[in-house]
Amino acid sequence: MPAHQFQTEVSQLLHLIIHSLYSHKEIFLRELISNASDALDKLKYLTLTDEAYKPIDFNPRIDISFSDGEKPTLTIADTGIGMNETELIENLGTIARSGTRAFLEKLTGDAKRDSNLIGQFGVGFYSSFMVADKVEVVSKRAGEEKASRWTSDGRGEYNIEEAARENHGTTVILHLNENGKEFANRWRIDGIIKKYSNHIPFPIYLHYEEAEWDEKGNKKKETVQKTEQVNSASALWKRSKNELKEEDYFEFYRSIAHESDDPLHYIHTHAEGTMDYTTLFYIPKKAPFDMYYADYRPGVKLYVKRVFITDDDRDLMPVYLRFLRGVIDSEDLPLNVSREILQQNSILRKIRQASVKKVLSELEKLAESDKEKYLEFWKEFGRPMKEGLYSDHENRETLLKLVRFKSTKVEGYTSLLEYEIRMVPEQKAIYYITGQNEKTLRQSPLLEMYNAKGIEVLIMDDDLDDIIIPAAGKYKDFEFKSVNRSDAAEDLKTSSDKEKEKEAKPLVDRIKKALGERVKDVKASTRLSDSPSCIVADSSDPTVQMQAFLKTLGKSDLPEFKPILEINPAHPIIQKLESVENESEFADVCMLLLEQAMLVEGMKLEDPAAFARRLNIVLDRAVGIK
Repeated sequence: MPAHQFQTEVSQLLHLIIHSLYSHKEIFLRELISNASDALDKLKYLTLTDEAYKPIDFNPRIDISFSDGEKPTLTIADTGIGMNETELIENLGTIARSGTRAFLEKLTGDAKRDSNLIGQFGVGFYSSFMVADKVEVVSKRAGEEKASRWTSDGRGEYNIEEAARENHGTTVILHLNENGKEFANRWRIDGIIKKYSNHIPFPIYLHYEEAEWDEKGNKKKETVQKTEQVNSASALWKRSKNELKEEDYFEFYRSIAHESDDPLHYIHTHAEGTMDYTTLFYIPKKAPFDMYYADYRPGVKLYVKRVFITDDDRDLMPVYLRFLRGVIDSEDLPLNVSREILQQNSILRKIRQASVKKVLSELEKLAESDKEKYLEFWKEFGRPMKEGLYSDHENRETLLKLVRFKSTKVEGYTSLLEYEIRMVPEQKAIYYITGQNEKTLRQSPLLEMYNAKGIEVLIMDDDLDDIIIPAAGKYKDFEFKSVNRSDAAEDLKTSSDKEKEKEAKPLVDRIKKALGERVKDVKASTRLSDSPSCIVADSSDPTVQMQAFLKTLGKSDLPEFKPILEINPAHPIIQKLESVENESEFADVCMLLLEQAMLVEGMKLEDPAAFARRLNIVLDRAVGIK
């Protein structure tokens, strides 16, 4: 029997599983039951929609049995779609998802390794090797005659051979190791199923031996084989909210989200009328590992009349709500709906629109009723929610109520409504500053005028903000204005400010000539009080933050965007600069004013050595070193 080699990433994964200590070892059973349920879902769908599969006798069930002798085993069998030899190799010998690499990095880079991550990363089958030193999988594809056996000890190789199986489906046999012996126990198995898999929509039967007792209460030598259904096997989302307890919702969440933690929040909706559908959405406590991956794994499953259709359609909910976990079940879609039809189906489009509005409405209620819990949500999912301001025009007004920002006037986060309430009289815009570091932004000279006038500025240290906020346009009648831009202070200028600009024009022109092509323009600033200079972006150019963000996206061919230098005519350095007659000395000081302003904004200097030389020359003059 020739041996097959595991894909490299599978070998790395198994090595970590076998040689590491994990918490929550019990989740291996959750994962194997989930796989069995998926196999039953697939066959159920085919027997209803595919003529080739309609003659197949579909008797859905999952059977679990165990032996607790010297060599204990645990067996999980299903009557699902099954796998042929090729599929066994594809499904158990390789891992196609890119999430596996992230999973490996998480395990190798985090001192607290947790097996609970396994399900989230889509590699659940391999959790078997936490509790078994050998795993056998016997499977027969529905509609095919031949069965195959896959066997491995998880040490780099696996074997495939022909096997015997009466009916279609899959049987997984775990030869339990020392860590797994505890699971060859009726009550242990029963407890795990009720904890994680109670609402799997197919019956789970537990087979076990039970001792017999005589009339006097004495235990007989013989035992009786018993079979007991240990799960509720109901579509929880179709049940009335009145008959469900919070723990029922939490159990179901743990089974579909592959989590041990409870969700942060859940939203259960039954809609009847022009459309008949049910949705049950969960918001996790923590962001999914792949939330910022291009190939993120969707968390919402689609059912039609309680028949599973897909869990891999990103069009079920908008991208900015990709962290949601849950179910959509429609009574109006045809069972044989295809992926192409799904993308164009008007019923599903209306369900999606209504579901998005419902989720956002529930988040509004949460923000009002439990601010602490909402901020917990925002810290995990605020970034994707802000993406909605850019992509979801229909719900932009609601999203503007939900977004939260840091601010110069409050600790923590503020809403735009709270900002509006704190506005100074006659304020006509919402001001914000963008950059890469909150601490640096709070100390930016760009804030000096606003602080002096008592005007609140929103602190935006997320690299998306420079894209998102301009796309948002307005909040009510208030425009968003970036203090990083040259035109932000125009509406705050007084007649006195304009007079000072005129007085400074000769010096401004001289500085502009000295700096030449290094700047786009030089202006007398009305926003500075303590600093001698600052740089801003032209209203038509990307900010420093935006330029850095574009470079992270691989935009290496960007044109050079030159900053605008603003000087503070009232600052002692600027006032003394007017009296410098030596043009070389004047140019050195002008360059230092530009470069120190660039450093404050987090920009890298093209020639740090030249900066140091200029600085040393000026220091030499200042201290009179001979």
